Amino acid sequence: MAKEFVGGQAVMEGVMMRFRDWLSIAVRTPKGNIVVKTHKWWTLGKRWQKLKFIRGFFVLLETLVNGIKALNYSAKVAFEEESGEELSAGAILLSMSLAIGFAVLLFVILPHLLSFLLNKIGMAGNLHSLSFHLWDGLFKLILFLGYILAISLIPDIKRVFEYHGAEHKTIYAFENSLELTYDNIKQFSRLHPRCGTSFLLFVLAISVFIFALIIPIFLNLFNFQNTWLRHLFTLILKIILMIPISGIAYEVIKLAGQKEHTWWCKVLCLPGLFFQFITTKEPDAKQIEVAVAALKGALEKGNYAS
Repeated sequence: MAKEFVGGQAVMEGVMMRFRDWLSIAVRTPKGNIVVKTHKWWTLGKRWQKLKFIRGFFVLLETLVNGIKALNYSAKVAFEEESGEELSAGAILLSMSLAIGFAVLLFVILPHLLSFLLNKIGMAGNLHSLSFHLWDGLFKLILFLGYILAISLIPDIKRVFEYHGAEHKTIYAFENSLELTYDNIKQFSRLHPRCGTSFLLFVLAISVFIFALIIPIFLNLFNFQNTWLRHLFTLILKIILMIPISGIAYEVIKLAGQKEHTWWCKVLCLPGLFFQFITTKEPDAKQIEVAVAALKGALEKGNYAS
């Protein structure tokens, strides 16, 4: 029987867990109660799930939609806002557009401009060279690290990182077929190889090689004479290439989950685990209790047979 995986995400004062086609959100209220909400995982359909090296992009879109809805719900519960209506399709689309736009600006356009400036002062090659894309990747890494360190200073985000640690520890206990008690869960590491942090780092690393390989081919094919037009075309191409890049990164993460005990997989996952020292913090017993409630809700709805 194939090993079944559980996915998760930290939210405001809580945790979202996914098992099969169901997700469960558990949130601690200001009064100390745990509120659990379960519903079907929003999906784009099943057909694309068999398309290797492409399906990762659709998984990313699904995760964004479900994640935004979970964050919105958790914020309402955590801060005792009126429940009101769930986010409309338009509101979700706007939130996704803003999130993607910010990511493109910070991790695509800005690194490219910085690499372009280095090219102008003779420290990097042109768009056809490997050095340009290596600098581009280095700037992405620095900006990514700086962004994570900056938001980790926000008290509410620090709490989210603690729930992130609780999510990982609880999933580890489940994957090791242990009873979901505090004593069983607390012994596990807060670092997990299938974490979204690792996914983002794989995207970054893979993009360096894909850009260095593909972009010169297209530039030679179209042969733009205008410098600014050439760079604009390159930026658009980089955004389009994120579809196969995210797909490849997803397959790497999926493989890491299946081969996590092999030496080469452990080496491959080291950078992502290192970054998780920042994006996760040690949780307390109450935070683990919330993570357990979320996982049990997802398992129950997903008809898990222990």
